[in-house]
Amino acid sequence: MQRSISSTKSVYRNLLQSHKLPNTAIVTRHQPPCDVFINHRGIDTKKNVAGLLYDHLMRLRLRPFLDSKNMKPGDKLFDKIDNAIKECKVGVAVFSPRYCQSPFCLHELARIMEAKKKVIPVFCDVKPSELIIKNQRGTPKHDLERFQLALEEAKYTVGLTFNSSNGDWPGFLMSATEAIIENMIEVEEEEEYQLQESLKLNNQPN
Repeated sequence: MQRSISSTKSVYRNLLQSHKLPNTAIVTRHQPPCDVFINHRGIDTKKNVAGLLYDHLMRLRLRPFLDSKNMKPGDKLFDKIDNAIKECKVGVAVFSPRYCQSPFCLHELARIMEAKKKVIPVFCDVKPSELIIKNQRGTPKHDLERFQLALEEAKYTVGLTFNSSNGDWPGFLMSATEAIIENMIEVEEEEEYQLQESLKLNNQPN
């Protein structure tokens, strides 16, 4: 455990050097892209797991997106959320007992999966086997199929489990942040590799 915490702290230092907060004048004109999109059911986790994780990532100068924190009156709901998903490096899907009752949560999850983003599932007070999409009145069949595919993919992705009633909150935040940073580094390394490969192709003689 000590080795893991020490390693994570080292990554924190390196990450903080590369994620400087932009000056206030710039922020007022253009909202910076988000690094981490937090997908969650608000009535279950906004005031605990999702909210605390958002605050923790903000203190580390990462750029998380949480609808209640990043959206303001007048924002177009799906435009803002879809843009945040498109821009993010990592998605965190916080699954809770009533998660699957929300088409909005499932839409976000489907968009994250369809965008081929790295996803870290967090199973909060629920087991993967308990996450079931019941027939939702008024939801098109095509969307239900998208939701089901995305949910199955998330359920078979290695994630974190947490019991909000008696769990270790500092330990959870440390584990979640470590997983987020590791996945962000992988994404950035892959983007750098793709850039280098593209440059090599462009520099090849005709």
